[in-house]
Amino acid sequence: MNSQISERLRLSKSVVGQAEAEAVSRVILEDGYLGMGREVAAFEQELQDFLGCSDRQVICVNSGTAALHLAVQAVTRPGDEVLVQSLTFVASFQAIAAAGALPVACEVDPETVTLDLADARRRLTPKTRAVMPVHYGSNPGDLDAIYEFANQQDLRVIEDAAHAFGCLHGGRKIGSFGDIVCFSFDGIKNITSGEGGAVVTKDPQVARRIRDARLLGVEKDTEKRYAGQRSWDFEVHHQGYRYHMSNVLAAIGRVQLRRFPGEFGPKRVALAGLYRQLLREAPGVCLLAADLREIVPHIQPVRVLAGRRDALREFLGSQGIETGIHYRPNHLLSFFGGGQVPLPVTEKLYGELLSLPLHPEVTEAEVRWICSRIIDFWRAEEKETLS
Repeated sequence: MNSQISERLRLSKSVVGQAEAEAVSRVILEDGYLGMGREVAAFEQELQDFLGCSDRQVICVNSGTAALHLAVQAVTRPGDEVLVQSLTFVASFQAIAAAGALPVACEVDPETVTLDLADARRRLTPKTRAVMPVHYGSNPGDLDAIYEFANQQDLRVIEDAAHAFGCLHGGRKIGSFGDIVCFSFDGIKNITSGEGGAVVTKDPQVARRIRDARLLGVEKDTEKRYAGQRSWDFEVHHQGYRYHMSNVLAAIGRVQLRRFPGEFGPKRVALAGLYRQLLREAPGVCLLAADLREIVPHIQPVRVLAGRRDALREFLGSQGIETGIHYRPNHLLSFFGGGQVPLPVTEKLYGELLSLPLHPEVTEAEVRWICSRIIDFWRAEEKETLS
């Protein structure tokens, strides 16, 4: 292996350091309160400032899945249906199911791996209450068309923006517009709070429901906790959960948010641009559509053609290059139907998608090494075919 390259190239990685450690230490040693309090309030305000959405409320929770769950619960009733692409992490489907709603698996656009709106339209029923576009690989897809469709059908839109923190659509930051937007801040996302997520919405009723529901449904407990108090004589009218973010996690997130504009965001975009440059003409590999002027890639998926995805993955693994498959389609999972309803485009893509290493500590030299190994693999394949 090239001497510039480490022995094992990780697919993804939490990039945290001294600043995050000092922030956690400050909460532990100076504040002394590790639950949800002033640190979470500060993180929410800083997220609102970053997004430039003073007309919207930001509610931090303990995971992106919790954000989706509470968002779905806020706008649906048990038995309602939510349109969502099958090719997404299982969290999207589990969040819908946890709210008592039914995830309706839809096809994806093979160019972007985002929701195929024509297919979603065909799956409308009188029970449909919401559509959940998933910003796969940080790409929001044709979000304007989705909102137009939702307005025509009187549907709520819950954006699964777990991959898309810091991304733009039409020059506007994801989360600064739209109906309900859910972010993830888990360990490998564009920014991390260790574990965590957030819901952003302009709808005051939805915001109030989510804010209370993250604290076991206790009404207006958020205000008390941000003032360093607790609710002792309280009321509960809706199902709630222990989904609030802690001060410790918020402290990490605040540092990460400061690092994003000048460090994490530009590095991810630069690495993705280099991948696109080096693999544009590579045989056997198809790049997904992406506008790097607007998106900050969370993952670097490519389509591997000719049925050779698994062979390429095995080869790269032998070279010390870790890869991933994002994701097994949910309609194939037993809990969500076990493939009873076929989705041929999704199923074909599932056999082709391969994610390459992408995180802020990957170097340009490592990207060049990875791409050279991919090209070498296909050259060997061509020689074998000709021999």
